[in-house]
Amino acid sequence: MKTGQLIKELRLKKGMTQEDLAAKTYISARTIQRIENDEVDPRAYSLKIIAAALEVDFEVLTNCDKGVSEDAKPDYNNLWLALLHLSGLFNLLIPPLIIWFWKKDKIKKMRGQGIDVINFQLSMLIFLVPSGILAVFLITIPIIIFIGLFSTVVIIVNTIKVINNQPYKYPMTIKILKP
Repeated sequence: MKTGQLIKELRLKKGMTQEDLAAKTYISARTIQRIENDEVDPRAYSLKIIAAALEVDFEVLTNCDKGVSEDAKPDYNNLWLALLHLSGLFNLLIPPLIIWFWKKDKIKKMRGQGIDVINFQLSMLIFLVPSGILAVFLITIPIIIFIGLFSTVVIIVNTIKVINNQPYKYPMTIKILKP
């Protein structure tokens, strides 16, 4: 979407006319009209004033990529969620905890998905510790290998599902943390 189109949409959502926006920004109504019709490219100073009047971040107007559809833009929240799920590949609890604590209040789905990932990691550790202790007797080595392969496959499948905005499920998970 072009900058002018975005400004027009935001202005209309606020229920403002071009004259109202002009009065708030001290930019002439004709200039607002020319910006919205993409006849001119506004300067950064004008975009800052317009962003303030429309009560949006300046970055919203400056990061409006011309010629790129909204679907083509990367969803960084989804990338963080995917990284959260992938961080469990090493069966270490620390990487998912760090990502979860850092982003849980900033990304909408991070809190719930973080709890799911951490519960899965804790469950796998609970299954691996007794197996590791019993590995001395060589009985549980196949179980350890199975748990490792199982958790790897589940993590990769769930990461792909998260990237594609599909529901995911962690089987064999003990609900230690509650949402």
